[in-house]
Amino acid sequence: MRGFMKLPEPALQACTRAGLSFLTDEPLFAATGVRMGFTRRMGGVSERPYDSLNLGSHVGDSLPAVEENRRRLLAAADLDATALLTLNQVHGSRVLTVSSAAPAVLEATARAGAEGADGLAVGVPAVTALLCFADCVPVVVVSPSGAFAVAHAGWRGALAGIPAKAVRAVAQLDARAGRSDFSPSDYNGYIGPHIMAKCYECGEDVISRFVDGYGKACAPLPGHLSLEAAVRASFAEAGLVPQRIASAGECTACSADEYFSYRESGGRTGRHGAFAGRKEE
Repeated sequence: MRGFMKLPEPALQACTRAGLSFLTDEPLFAATGVRMGFTRRMGGVSERPYDSLNLGSHVGDSLPAVEENRRRLLAAADLDATALLTLNQVHGSRVLTVSSAAPAVLEATARAGAEGADGLAVGVPAVTALLCFADCVPVVVVSPSGAFAVAHAGWRGALAGIPAKAVRAVAQLDARAGRSDFSPSDYNGYIGPHIMAKCYECGEDVISRFVDGYGKACAPLPGHLSLEAAVRASFAEAGLVPQRIASAGECTACSADEYFSYRESGGRTGRHGAFAGRKEE
């Protein structure tokens, strides 16, 4: 068991490698070996309207193009030697856990993910989790142990507390591995680019449910919903502290040239990604 190690406070920096651009945390990588990131839409091979680094295989894009885009991402992130896990995202709050990189375990996880889930928590090296987005909130959680989770927080998932469930899934992995010196207050949380409150008009019935569950900060403007405020509140419920939460602070609807936006495109578009992985030690 590793001794206690305090993570550097989280921060996101733009990184360009092999023609791909993504936001990442270099000090986190240096401390834990975990490479995490939020991709932008440039550097892939997909054609319009999926141009160009579309990572979603369910949106009508050519499957060979998606596979090449994923290969390019793993190579640019220096994770090409890892096994890639993705999910059939269903706007829920189910988080799968991976505590072994054995082929049978990864195959079982892939089957479970195909049935529908919105989070992956990984406690071992040699596995990369990749989830896809086009306005919903990408969430990444990392422990000093190197365990991590990647989660998809649409409004339904955020309301159901998937950020907190991702944190608790990482804590469970730490506990199973005997890492009692780590707790959620030691974890880093990351909030990726998403549709922000100024662009996210929403029905009052939905907004009132968020205000009831997560507070008035979820409704900064009449008729508009702040998913980030809900994610931060959900993180806090699970024990993350504010100084250990970093946000990209970028709106996908305002920056459709850099990110895919379902609302801005009218519904036909690609998907950028949130990923995390760790090479073999």
